[in-house]
Amino acid sequence: MSRRMHIQKRGQQVDHKYGDRLVTQFVSCLLKQGKRSTAERILYDALDLLEKKSGQTPLDVFHKAMNNVRPVVEVRSRRVGGATYQVPVEVRPGRRTALAIRWIIKYSKDRKEKSMADKLSAELLAASNNEGGSIKKKEDTHKMAEANKAFAHFKL
Repeated sequence: MSRRMHIQKRGQQVDHKYGDRLVTQFVSCLLKQGKRSTAERILYDALDLLEKKSGQTPLDVFHKAMNNVRPVVEVRSRRVGGATYQVPVEVRPGRRTALAIRWIIKYSKDRKEKSMADKLSAELLAASNNEGGSIKKKEDTHKMAEANKAFAHFKL
């Protein structure tokens, strides 16, 4: 990393089907071993299933699910003296999105449905209704931060 200048982040390209950057970022996190076309097919099938299940536009449900899962605060370890404290800190916007995507993918894989598209659509639908594993993970993160609010003066 350069010491002189800040590195500018390159913007992600928009998705070719929906024209949305968040869908592109989701596909990038979903892919394994460089198989982008497979990851796109899984997400597009999941969004099609989402449209059939919910009766709403799939992109609206997708964005609602993402907004519901995004964490506001998290805890970070901070060593002070000889003790390690869990200090609650606000999550940066880019990390919020990355955590939400990661949690949705992780908890979709743990579901019992047959294909990954089914699992992903079920988790997205549950997240848009404020339920499911990814929402529980967000609530646990917020509870942990709330419980350690006493150590907030040890800000990083």
